Amino acid sequence: MGFFPTSTTAGAAPLYRSPGTSNTPNEKARERNKAVKSELKTHVRRTREAVLAGDKEAAEKALVLAGKKLDKAVSKGVIHQNQAANRKSAIAKQVAAL
Repeated sequence: MGFFPTSTTAGAAPLYRSPGTSNTPNEKARERNKAVKSELKTHVRRTREAVLAGDKEAAEKALVLAGKKLDKAVSKGVIHQNQAANRKSAIAKQVAAL
């Protein structure tokens, strides 16, 4: 018997899904949410990197973009509105301190 269990009936489909298949709506939503969250982390990170570099102009531009991305994620239901507000507040405070 192999690593993955299969059905005992000849010709029947296996009891496992091969990696990378997203047939169900839940899996499609999970993949989309994962991509959106990754993008959020990237934009917040870029804002923090600009703050660490001391580049106020770049930090302000990155802050605006990160805020838009956070708001869009909230409207799509990827993250909660309070989480977005907390993240925006934290990075805005860092930019304002420059």
